Amino acid sequence: MRNYIIKRLLLIPLTLLGILTINFVIIQMAPGGPVEYMLAKYRGMNVEATGSITSAAQMNSATSASKYQGAQGVPDDLIKALEKQFGFDKPVHERFLKMVTDYARFDFGKSYYKDKSVWALIKERMPVSVSLGLWSTLIIYLVAIPLGIKKAVRDGSAFDVWTSFAVILGSAIPVFLFAVFLIVLFAGGTYWQWFPLRGLTSPNWDELSLVEKIGDYFWHITLPVVTMVIGGFASLTMLTKNSFIDEINKPYVLTAKAKGLTENQVLYGHVFRNAMLIVIAGFPNMLIKMLFTGSLLIEVIFSLNGLGLLGYEAIMTRDYPVIFGTLYIFALLGLILKLISDITYSIVDPRINFDAV
Repeated sequence: MRNYIIKRLLLIPLTLLGILTINFVIIQMAPGGPVEYMLAKYRGMNVEATGSITSAAQMNSATSASKYQGAQGVPDDLIKALEKQFGFDKPVHERFLKMVTDYARFDFGKSYYKDKSVWALIKERMPVSVSLGLWSTLIIYLVAIPLGIKKAVRDGSAFDVWTSFAVILGSAIPVFLFAVFLIVLFAGGTYWQWFPLRGLTSPNWDELSLVEKIGDYFWHITLPVVTMVIGGFASLTMLTKNSFIDEINKPYVLTAKAKGLTENQVLYGHVFRNAMLIVIAGFPNMLIKMLFTGSLLIEVIFSLNGLGLLGYEAIMTRDYPVIFGTLYIFALLGLILKLISDITYSIVDPRINFDAV
């Protein structure tokens, strides 16, 4: 296992380099950019989510000699100043090499618009996303695994049918729609105002005692976590059920029962270890989904300043340092979690030898 871990650790820098290279090329080819964004703001134009300029003047700007849309009528000195400010006065290969060198030292630069370093922004927003992701993942596993086991044991029964219907219905409802439903029902939208609508803490957070802070935190996080759990536990439940059914039908289970072992002894002493392998293997994907991908809409809807919302804002404004910085952290965490998953895989089943890979 040691050799495998060393090989995986050595591959992490190469994988990160590949990810950065591909995304750097894509960003260079994408329409719009920070210079275009600032030119649009300078001319009082509207900027769409795609970063393009939407104005009648855009048609005229197409005839401009400048390489930037919307540059017509803008002083050349201003354009050059913007290029220098954003680092576009240098060749592409120099910018790429500088980015790779800086990122190797975890120097992500400074945001174009927020007057903060990217690392400071990530540290500022990380606790929100981590809170959502960890609580959601924990609750999903605590609910989905026992439910999946019970469904496997009672396969085909009325309990299995009705819980399958509820699970599929929950997964079929879009996450944002369920979030809006909870807001309307419990956050003062139309009916009850039991939970707050914005943020993870109250305005008077600093004045609260420790017990009150804990209560206030869980009060704020309830609706976002419930929304993410409803949208995420269906696949894990069915995966657990199918994995246990597959193991229950194997000959070694019949042999264990023939030896006089009880159902619980067979289920948790023999079946559980083998059936949980595939569930453990999917843990990194679940955690990454909850931490970053799944939390994006939730953070926007509930006005939570997490990494998902930070990345969304960066894309809208073409804030390249923030885009690449968050991408780098996401990729690094994903690779580390995948390695941890493989190590856990080997601990659960010692028969698995990753050194042969």
